[in-house]
Amino acid sequence: MPTYIYQVTSGDGRSGERFEVVQGMRDEPLTVHPQTGEPVRRVITGGTGVLGQPVRRSTVVDKSLAAATPCGCSRTALQEMARPASRGPRTTAGTCRNHGGAPHSH
Repeated sequence: MPTYIYQVTSGDGRSGERFEVVQGMRDEPLTVHPQTGEPVRRVITGGTGVLGQPVRRSTVVDKSLAAATPCGCSRTALQEMARPASRGPRTTAGTCRNHGGAPHSH
């Protein structure tokens, strides 16, 4: 739930105490201070956000490349090694020279 900032208002236009309240987005704004009963108003702030560029296609990892795996073997190479001679369904489990012939998967 979001945290809203409220400020005590006075009849002479002076600003009073600011405080935070965690409320649901559908809840009605407070009109009085929950402890003192003084009139309050919700303060609109800039909030926070995530700034930055979206992930570009060039930064997406291609798992078929050898550089995409910690061991240096590509998923495509594993599929070729693990494919039975009958050309049945492919699997990503297999062996590679970097693992000393130990079966592994990615």
